[in-house]
Amino acid sequence: MATALKLPEWQVGSLVSVREREWVVLVCEDEILRLRPLYGSEAETCGIHLGIEGRDVRTASFPLPDPKSAGDFVAGRLLRDAARLSLRSGAGPFRSLGRLSVRPRPYQFVPLVMALRLDPVRLLIADDVGVGKTIEAALIARELLDRGDVRRICVLCPPHLCDQWQRELETKFHLRAAVIRTSTLARLERELPRKDQSIYGYYQHLVVSIDFAKSDRRRPTFLVDCPDLVIVDEAHTASQPYGAASREQQQRHDLVRELAARDPSRHLLLLTATPHSGIEQNFLSLLALLDPHFANLTLTQLSERERARLAKHFVQRRRADVQKWLGEETPFPTRVSDEAKYRLTKDYEKLFYDVLAFTRETVLESGLDRPRQRVRYWAALSLLRCLMSSPAAAVQAFSKRTEAVRPRTEDSEDDEQRQRETMDALREEGTLDTVPGAAIEAGEVDLSERDRRRLREFGRRAEAIVEAQEDTKIEKAAEVVADLVRRGFRPIVYCRFIATAKYVAEELELRLKGRFSDIHAVAVTGETGSDEEREARVAELAESPRRVLVATDCMSEGINLQDHFDAVVHYDLPWNPNRLEQREGRVDRYGQPKPEVRATILYGEDNPIDAIVLGVLIRKAREIYKSLGVSVPVPVNAESVVQAVIQVLFESRRPVPTAQMRLEFAEFGTVQQIHDQWDRDAERERESRTRFAQHAIKPDEVSRELEAMDEVLGNPDAVRGFLNEASQRMAFGLKRKNGSFLLDCTRLEDISGRLGWKKPQEVIFDGVPPADGVQVIGRNHPLVVALSDRILGEAFAGKPGSKFARCGAIYTTAVNRRVALALLRLRYRLTRRQGGALFAEEVLATGFRRSSEKLEWLPPNDEETLRLLEQATPVANISEPERQKQVAWSLEVLAEADDDLKAIAKERAARLEESYARLRQYISGGRIRAECEPPDILGVYVLLPGGNR
Repeated sequence: MATALKLPEWQVGSLVSVREREWVVLVCEDEILRLRPLYGSEAETCGIHLGIEGRDVRTASFPLPDPKSAGDFVAGRLLRDAARLSLRSGAGPFRSLGRLSVRPRPYQFVPLVMALRLDPVRLLIADDVGVGKTIEAALIARELLDRGDVRRICVLCPPHLCDQWQRELETKFHLRAAVIRTSTLARLERELPRKDQSIYGYYQHLVVSIDFAKSDRRRPTFLVDCPDLVIVDEAHTASQPYGAASREQQQRHDLVRELAARDPSRHLLLLTATPHSGIEQNFLSLLALLDPHFANLTLTQLSERERARLAKHFVQRRRADVQKWLGEETPFPTRVSDEAKYRLTKDYEKLFYDVLAFTRETVLESGLDRPRQRVRYWAALSLLRCLMSSPAAAVQAFSKRTEAVRPRTEDSEDDEQRQRETMDALREEGTLDTVPGAAIEAGEVDLSERDRRRLREFGRRAEAIVEAQEDTKIEKAAEVVADLVRRGFRPIVYCRFIATAKYVAEELELRLKGRFSDIHAVAVTGETGSDEEREARVAELAESPRRVLVATDCMSEGINLQDHFDAVVHYDLPWNPNRLEQREGRVDRYGQPKPEVRATILYGEDNPIDAIVLGVLIRKAREIYKSLGVSVPVPVNAESVVQAVIQVLFESRRPVPTAQMRLEFAEFGTVQQIHDQWDRDAERERESRTRFAQHAIKPDEVSRELEAMDEVLGNPDAVRGFLNEASQRMAFGLKRKNGSFLLDCTRLEDISGRLGWKKPQEVIFDGVPPADGVQVIGRNHPLVVALSDRILGEAFAGKPGSKFARCGAIYTTAVNRRVALALLRLRYRLTRRQGGALFAEEVLATGFRRSSEKLEWLPPNDEETLRLLEQATPVANISEPERQKQVAWSLEVLAEADDDLKAIAKERAARLEESYARLRQYISGGRIRAECEPPDILGVYVLLPGGNR
């Protein structure tokens, strides 16, 4: 009769019975038992408060298979795979792998190994665009949570990345996080059980808009209840601003600096592909968040000791640096860049120079004071930029007229806003893609009626160009896009303004329909709506085999579009090279299924501004990227280059040929001096990435541990084999289809209904989907989880005749004497010097045969054992009495082999300790001690020699 279990006996890994069910103890602390069903899913994990239900908790034992429910041998393979794929706390040094729905590449474990060396974890991950910083950071978070080193996590990121972070954490790392920003605040506060609670303290995991939390009003509450691990994405926007100070950036820096300083034990991960903006103080301010001593470094003169200390907290790798981890695998596409030029029609060119002459007059009008001249300058620049973008944007710009005089607004904040509306500055406040009406109106409030009539006339001339279809820019764009589509590419066309994007989408569809009847061109802009609405629009477009996404730069920051698109056309030349890289980085990144992506710059060869921006900035940026493999920020403010061009244009009384423009900059003097400094910065960047690429961590060592975890948890081949075996016993089909598989589980109505699968699905089991609509099925995919739960549930129900019996026997030619295979589950208790115990488990296939009354064991999970389990086939029928007799014999032997089973458990525990010891070569921390409970017997299957039966 079961007796009440004493508190000291309730150890991690032991079995208990409560609430009319058996459970495994996962955690025992603070009067709480955290329990997982003995053969149920992790989703059913619950907590038991000992003060309330402690008297009801009893010891439990693992039930043995019943010979009366014996079935066939194939059930053993299914049972092993279902049990193995159900493991979440796998026995291995990386505890998080069982809970991942993504398969990180070996190089993505380098930041994790670095993090495990640090206490607290303070790390700057500056890997190149597309290498996978999100996966690297979330992997660290998941591992620290599963090790018990942190309890809660928070991601601080730009507002437009919140939903993407939430989705990545939940779908790939099984971490549910609440998104906190202005639009979600009211709903989250309504869900609080008490009005005096803080939303930052109530929700376990958070994704918080950094611009929401940075305000002086919200920051104090956030600092009080901030979780113990913080990930700061796009961390360069939280560096200390220098020069022309940004109030928003200063607030972000103050927030992160206080987070780091307030709690020295808080873990902090900083993510950015551009940590060094060219200004050393900005970079040092980021490093100082990791260690205050780094604020005093001189980066060009680091001592070996300083470099070694910094290398513990800083990793920065190019794509070329990670190739050695991948062997022949090439997950990054090749980027092919080119240019396409056009010349304006006579009417369009005349309109451009007429507007230029008009704006020059308004800016240089005599009698204007300096502030008023600045307002006129921004209005003129806005008009010119709209006219350069498209006649549609020009029509809208010229219609932005102020009919009545409004109060003048000429203070510095308004000037900064006008600059932001007109230029391509990459700022955290988000992308503005509307025609800069405020700047235009502010410049026109005191214009004469004659000048207003001239503006209206410019608008009518722009409308006439649209109506007459005399726009050579859109003609050239249609030619470029048609060529890309003909060669199988799916392009994104980037525009500066909403009006241009709409115009381009309409014109492209109209012009290309004659060549491609099934083509669809859709505009997605800041006007489209929320992030969710934009994503839905893109997903709808992705259903079209031939498609063109026309977008503004609201779709150029932090959004992954590589699944659906593989080419970029810059319809409007960006005035900042970093914007160019951001756009192209949407498709040129890890996970792009195409081996090659295209990037085309469209420019007007007779447009003086385009010519200078291209010659001074864009081509040099591309040259450095091609040579180095990463982008290096321009050593001057890119906006100052454009302003220098405009200054020359405005100050010249007649058009100046581009070749004759003499540009001089306060910082470096000439264009050549800018390029020389840029080359020096590129060399510094190359040296930095060589020093901080973490070559000391060897690929083969990490790969060895991952292969060991594959043995425990199952690799993609195990998932495929499991589904293949299960499909033969359940009502679904799996068959090859070229390089993928066609999976039809529509007859499993309960499962297919939950998945929303109304038709067969094309799937793969590893790597990057080769085409749209192809899903990757991993061990944590809902289908695999549902099938594993069903198989385990039916197996442990023990009904006679079950397809998933826990025991069985066959006659086979695979053996020449009787062999019994046993499936064992081992439950480990891992203890550390700093206290606390962790739960781990694995499933073993072993076996035994008798020789002269001596029991001979097959090595667990070795090649022979697994070959018998996976390849043995029946060659004759076996009667039900004989099957039950053989199973009963195997259970009798196991009952007498208690010492042997304990020896197996002890040997596996020792191997697990050795695995942790190997990892200690790379990370800090004390010795892990592994203790194993007596093995659970999941199933037994007897192989009888019987080739002649």
